Amino acid sequence: MYKSLPEFKYMTFDVVGTLIDFEGGLKDCLAGIAAEAGVTIDGEEALSLYRTARYSKDADLFPDDLVRVYLEIAPKLGLPTERKYGERLRDSAGNWRAFGDSAEALARLAKDYRLVAMTNARRWAFDFFAKELGDPFYAAFTADDTGTEKPDPAFFQKVFDFIGSEGNSKDDVLHVAQSQYHDIGISRKLGLTNCWIERRHAQEGYGGTIEPAEFTEPDYHFTSMAGLADAVAVARS
Repeated sequence: MYKSLPEFKYMTFDVVGTLIDFEGGLKDCLAGIAAEAGVTIDGEEALSLYRTARYSKDADLFPDDLVRVYLEIAPKLGLPTERKYGERLRDSAGNWRAFGDSAEALARLAKDYRLVAMTNARRWAFDFFAKELGDPFYAAFTADDTGTEKPDPAFFQKVFDFIGSEGNSKDDVLHVAQSQYHDIGISRKLGLTNCWIERRHAQEGYGGTIEPAEFTEPDYHFTSMAGLADAVAVARS
């Protein structure tokens, strides 16, 4: 039996896609480029092309890799192929917005838990994301800090080592994420209790996130961060 919500000391969070609306950010930037070029693009098609291009063997760290990704998908979307537009897509990460419930939910959760960010983004981008979220994190681990990306178990081990240095263990952690591929499946294999935030619950498919080989039934399941924060409040009342 997994732990009840009040029993955890830490909550670890995927950031991009769980707390930050990266799909909306990508689509907005691409739509802006398209409008300037006098063309119209389908946002879901763009996400599908992005997903295929992003998860290639020659991928760079995120979001720097968006320059390469843009140059790969632009011809398929009828967009201009100059590098400056790829750099514009990369730099747009600094303006991506949080989901409407993210900052408030994190502020509520921070009263009872140590919040730890675990993001495949580079530190420069995470600094923007953290500010957008109200700087709620007790600690943060980025691709620059770990030298790898989730779902690599080595990423999680860095966090386990940190928590261990504070005299605690992964049993004290609830891992919160929207990506079945990057987070939910591997967290289960590593023995973490997990919480799936199903951001695309009203949409079909996996959007900009790679589809997992198999679906992992989460320990906790909400369609928003507000749902998690509300459940914590009820459990602690």
